[in-house]
Amino acid sequence: MDSIYQCQNLDEVRQQIDRIDQALVSLIAERGLYVRQAAQFKHSHAEVEDGKRVDQVIRRVQRLAGELGADPQLTAAIYRQMIEYFIADEKAEYQQQMGR
Repeated sequence: MDSIYQCQNLDEVRQQIDRIDQALVSLIAERGLYVRQAAQFKHSHAEVEDGKRVDQVIRRVQRLAGELGADPQLTAAIYRQMIEYFIADEKAEYQQQMGR
């Protein structure tokens, strides 16, 4: 991380946190849209629940967290929860496509 804005009071800190939350939620939404698209390219439930890919993602984000100064364990926990949700969503999308 290059540098962060040095807040002068609690209101400024909260404004910066709110700005970051806006960006994070937007990125989560964008990620979810790509996950739904991925269902179009998968040919089985096993591909939807690809544990090998999940492990790759977790290792990658843990490494990134370390490089960027975030807690790797927290980052991995957040990603595991997010991926669990997205897999369920992708399964539903996959099933819907199979029903067509």
